[in-house]
Amino acid sequence: MDTPPSRSSRKLLGRLSLPERRFVADALRTETVGGVLLLVAAIAALLWANIPALSASFESVRSFHIGPASLGLDLSLQHWAADGLLAVFFFVAGIELKRELVAGDLRDAKAAALPVIAAICGMAVPALVYVLVNTLGDGAMDGWAVPTATDIAFALAVLAVIGTSLPSALRAFLLTLAVVDDLFAILIIAVFFTSEINFLALGGAVVGLVLFWFLLRAEVRGWYVYVPLALVIWGLMYNSGVHATIAGVAMGLMLRCTRREGERHSPGEHIEHLVRPVSAGLAVPLFALFSAGVSLSDESIAQVFTRPETLGVVLGLVVGKTVGIFGGTWLAARFTKAELNEDLAWPDVLAVASLAGIGFTVSLLIGELAFAGDAVLTDEIKAAVLLGSLIAAIVACVLLKMRDRKYKALIEAEERDDDLDGIPDIYEQDNPDYHLRMAKIYEEKAAEHRRQAETTALAQDATAGGSSAAADRPA
Repeated sequence: MDTPPSRSSRKLLGRLSLPERRFVADALRTETVGGVLLLVAAIAALLWANIPALSASFESVRSFHIGPASLGLDLSLQHWAADGLLAVFFFVAGIELKRELVAGDLRDAKAAALPVIAAICGMAVPALVYVLVNTLGDGAMDGWAVPTATDIAFALAVLAVIGTSLPSALRAFLLTLAVVDDLFAILIIAVFFTSEINFLALGGAVVGLVLFWFLLRAEVRGWYVYVPLALVIWGLMYNSGVHATIAGVAMGLMLRCTRREGERHSPGEHIEHLVRPVSAGLAVPLFALFSAGVSLSDESIAQVFTRPETLGVVLGLVVGKTVGIFGGTWLAARFTKAELNEDLAWPDVLAVASLAGIGFTVSLLIGELAFAGDAVLTDEIKAAVLLGSLIAAIVACVLLKMRDRKYKALIEAEERDDDLDGIPDIYEQDNPDYHLRMAKIYEEKAAEHRRQAETTALAQDATAGGSSAAADRPA
């Protein structure tokens, strides 16, 4: 008799392969350090901008102009950070996206469905929340994209501060969410925040990108070739009217991220390994230092919750992100018939969804672009991003701490290596050699326990014999 087809055995948030787990761990380790630096930079900016004796110097420093005016690059330090340093951040984002598409979770359409649906819902719902709030409150619609971004570095910094880590499946889910999130943020910046275009400069940037691609395909090596060319491409892109960070993304996407025979790392992985510390440890914290410094007086904080534009940002980050990502994940599971990993529960997905409401870096950038003509509203939007991210972080901390004991047990099981071969035991359950090694280890332990039992028994007999002889002696 024919056996009825079993339900799909695909796991939602299932265990990663060992190479993917190692890649995710390495990537997030750097992001965590960078996130802590980002947190420190944000706090420093807020103190610098809100201490009366220092606030004037903060404004004069970030508005200080430097650069060759003849090349159209006489920019303030704040603009250098937003347009220049963040190009490095988006360059890394481009490499991450390319790697996910050709070698990571996104290369398989079925595996990619979950994070892509979750990320799209996690961007659409916050935008809808913002639009709804501003429709009811008669506010400006320009900031609809502000609450759509997720800042994984800041999210990981929050985890580091509260002393909580996530099992590898949840960490990979958060990382992939952020990668897809960055992709759509790039598209939003390119499409919605490009007004006037200088086609001559844009054409020059495109020619530079074609040359960059050709050199990569010809396997020309040497940083002294690519770095000057990248700077020229960036300068032309900036002068074209298209946001200069798009140049960074484009160059990142051109790198080869598949490994050839005999390669331990692809060129993309190698360059990402070199550049990620610069991005996470220098570029993003400096951007935060110059962009996060906003006034947080009682009046300005109160206005965040009364003005429709700022309230839309806060609710978009705190409510929209959580509902969007959780709802998108549930829908993906419902319609793809994937079963949630038995080690996890839906409250875990809810906790990660709330953690994704921390929108800091890209949200600040989009806020600056959306309200570029209104300095007061720009600062209020930034304050809303900070407060919304803070509230999302607090909610996530509460939810994650409730599951902390479970996470520690899962992480301990993931990292356990009883046979000391450098590979976690959980990945060797189908390897006969592993079981033979473990059998030998247990046999040696059993033999040692038997020897200890015999030694203990002999010692107890000797003690008992000595006590009996003493009792038989006459008084």
